[in-house]
Amino acid sequence: MKFYIAAIVLFLFLIVIFRKTMLKTAPMFLIVFILVSGAFVYDNLSGSQPASAVNQIKSWLSEPAEKASSFLRHNTAVIKIKKETIIDAPAVNQFPELPRGCEVTSLSMLLQHAGIQADKMTLAKEIKKNPEPYRIENGKIYFGHPNDGFIGDMYSFDNPGLGVYHKPVKELAEKYMPGSIEDLTGSDFEELKIHLSDSRPVWVIINTAYKQLSDDFFQTWHTPSGKIQITYKEHSVLLTGYDQKYMYFNDPLTGEKNKKAPITDFEKAWVQMGKQAITYLP
Repeated sequence: MKFYIAAIVLFLFLIVIFRKTMLKTAPMFLIVFILVSGAFVYDNLSGSQPASAVNQIKSWLSEPAEKASSFLRHNTAVIKIKKETIIDAPAVNQFPELPRGCEVTSLSMLLQHAGIQADKMTLAKEIKKNPEPYRIENGKIYFGHPNDGFIGDMYSFDNPGLGVYHKPVKELAEKYMPGSIEDLTGSDFEELKIHLSDSRPVWVIINTAYKQLSDDFFQTWHTPSGKIQITYKEHSVLLTGYDQKYMYFNDPLTGEKNKKAPITDFEKAWVQMGKQAITYLP
């Protein structure tokens, strides 16, 4: 115990010295660690427990090291945005089985790129469904909200239906990759480029024209969660890259890999559809 006291006294003395010499950037925490660790080892050595002392100090070091490593793996702020990039991600066609299944098909591509064997039909079965029926009363359309679950019939155009938005898709993705799914909804468009620059594709909601639509393409639905503006051109793709002129994506409508659309038009369409996006963390 006397060595701990000596270490503390010496530490206080060093603080005074450093302040007087204006060396405010000195790594004082390192000095503390060395002094206290030395005292701890000395005490344990006197009790014939050198292995215990060394292991204790290793545990002190390993915990912050593991936390720092985890932080760096999950902190996208350290990723430099590239001028251009293309990701080789699996391309899957939603047809013929899922005429309205672009969202789960794009999700299957995202999960497969992460190394998860996720079949589009399995995801179609598992995605949360919204049971609200379609009806028209007094000229108003009543149906479900896509953020509350998939709307209508995914397997056929013979019945009313639309699709699903990011919330149920993220929930389903979390089942396959717990704690590793990142909801980018509401982010700036540049945030999507950060993840693409780190070789991770991004699931997005867009429209089938890949450009901003006029108001004529939208209609108002009355849902249990409130009114919402809906377009039947709603679509989902998996972003795979970009350059100075184009965004690249795997399109479930055709199964085409690295299809391209003008980047400015694509961004405007993405914003119009609510800036919806998800990806996975490394």
